Amino acid sequence: MFTPLEGTRVVDLTSSLAGPYCTELLGALGADVVKVEHPARGDEARAWGPRFFEGGSVMFFAANAGKRSLALDVKAPGGKEALLRLVRRADVFVQSMRPGTAERLGLGPDVLRAENERLVTCSIGAFGGTDGPLSRQAGYDPLMQAAGGIVSVTGEPDRPGVRVGTSLVDLGTGLWAAFGILAALHERGRTGRGRAVDVSLYETTLALLPYQLTATLAGEPPPGRNGTAFPLIAPYQVFATADGELMIAAANDGLFAALCETLDLPELALDPRFATNPDRVARRDELLPLLEPRLREEVSAVWLERLERAGVPAAPVQDLAAVAASEQTRALGILQVLGGFETVAPPLSLDGERVRFSSPPPLLGEHSGEVLAELGYSSAEIEALAAAGITRAR
Repeated sequence: MFTPLEGTRVVDLTSSLAGPYCTELLGALGADVVKVEHPARGDEARAWGPRFFEGGSVMFFAANAGKRSLALDVKAPGGKEALLRLVRRADVFVQSMRPGTAERLGLGPDVLRAENERLVTCSIGAFGGTDGPLSRQAGYDPLMQAAGGIVSVTGEPDRPGVRVGTSLVDLGTGLWAAFGILAALHERGRTGRGRAVDVSLYETTLALLPYQLTATLAGEPPPGRNGTAFPLIAPYQVFATADGELMIAAANDGLFAALCETLDLPELALDPRFATNPDRVARRDELLPLLEPRLREEVSAVWLERLERAGVPAAPVQDLAAVAASEQTRALGILQVLGGFETVAPPLSLDGERVRFSSPPPLLGEHSGEVLAELGYSSAEIEALAAAGITRAR
């Protein structure tokens, strides 16, 4: 099993999705991730959606594999002392509390690195930084998709905008956080000192719109919604067939000519109106009515076979049941049985070996006694913390 972060301890004070996804990835690479949760409430994501397993919802299950759960009230003096003991022995500290909360609790990066100069801290915020009118506000993925412009470019042109159907901003922020942490750990190998990594949902949202924002900054009108079409290439969108839908990506002039030949419409490739991609983008409304009727004449399987033979990229529009059952998904080995359920392992292999989660998500407080004992607490001290409601030991 590939575990490059073995021996690295991560203290995880995150909840919801972005932070937990970050630390789950670090855990999949071998880190010992100690998830610190309130003894009574735990991570709020445990309650998001129908219960999926004994420990909570499918949302929690999908972002907390491979971790140990330490139930701890960090606002109580005894809880904070236990947390600082953990920090002194840790390599990474990740938190996603509301802006200013960590500092108010005495858990800001400067304080923690005074306890442990090798510590890499990571703060996952909403709108980012300490400046700006929104810097102190909390945030969730759909709010960022709205405020950051993703909703404005998603959906059909004649309908209201929609959010992307996956938690794109949360997952992207988790990836950037993990990327920053790995970079800081790599640098620490030379300097012996940690870094304070900062990421935010809003900044991730802006980074997901690089060419749209660049064009707008250059004076172009803000882009609108294009459905499944890509505004810079044509034809590059979903087309209806006799029994379903196909995404066709004719991304250059050669592929457009091959598409026309496959559809028995070779004259379109010679039409000066559609000679280049900029021509086709400018005359998309003229081009599509010439392609759509032909594609509706055959079923998707027939078109896929013909397009593949012609070298034109195309894919069926599939629901997740079809995706889960597809031969390609199964061949990759990316689905992992975990705690009696199948889930998605990290999309990463090294030397042909799939990176996998080491264990199912923890129950709330499942490892409290174990972790506290590692920090030097006696059985009697752990029982006293539990009796005071500072911890929850199973």
